[in-house]
Amino acid sequence: MEWTDQALVLSARPYGEASALVCLLTEARGRHNGLVRAANTSPGANPGAKSRAAFRGVVEPGTQVSARWRARLQDRLGRFALEPVRSYGVAVLDQPERLAALVSACALVEAGLPEREPHPAVYHGLVALLEALDQPLWAEATVRWELGLLAELGFGLELSRCAVSGVSHGLVAVSPRTGRAVSHAVAEPWGGRLLALPGFLVGQGGGGAEEVRQGLALTGFFLNQHLHGGLPPARRRLAERAGRVASNLLVKPGNS
Repeated sequence: MEWTDQALVLSARPYGEASALVCLLTEARGRHNGLVRAANTSPGANPGAKSRAAFRGVVEPGTQVSARWRARLQDRLGRFALEPVRSYGVAVLDQPERLAALVSACALVEAGLPEREPHPAVYHGLVALLEALDQPLWAEATVRWELGLLAELGFGLELSRCAVSGVSHGLVAVSPRTGRAVSHAVAEPWGGRLLALPGFLVGQGGGGAEEVRQGLALTGFFLNQHLHGGLPPARRRLAERAGRVASNLLVKPGNS
């Protein structure tokens, strides 16, 4: 059995002295695992320190690759030969918050998607997010991407109108039970029992550190409910970073 596809590296774990167990998000075949040998990350690569360094770079989370998978039988683990296309991680290597968003997104996809089930929308959405990480509104884009991931997993939130009154303005909170938005008038009697709805998600705000923190708390609540095993550690670290940025008095409103 053999196929070739475009893919993004989600994670890699050492396997023996010269191999790694790699999890990819492929464009046409969904999340797929396989073994990669250091000599199979680039055609013609020679063993040695230089080759091992190149190998580590290819299997970093967020690297886009051309992947060829081979196995004797369809249901076997199989082996990958990877050819690097683009490393999104290199562009944000010296920007810890953006790098945390990249690693978190890859971890969420790995935790949320069943293996070998096609989800081309998730693949293209993740590529779009990785490309947005060098843009000013990267943090807001991360929250929007997580909302899209929830929808692709079958747990989309209804944020377009109030669940009680039906109005589409003045939306300030989300019910943790139903995932539906509510207006200020409806939310007021419930105090702190609802989840804050940041304005930038409903066209009523410009984003910024505090709204991003609220957005990650909102999506994180529902991702934690619906992902097997809850939120991955990388996603928890991203939320912690966002909380520190939002509470830092030196951060000006509107920055993220």
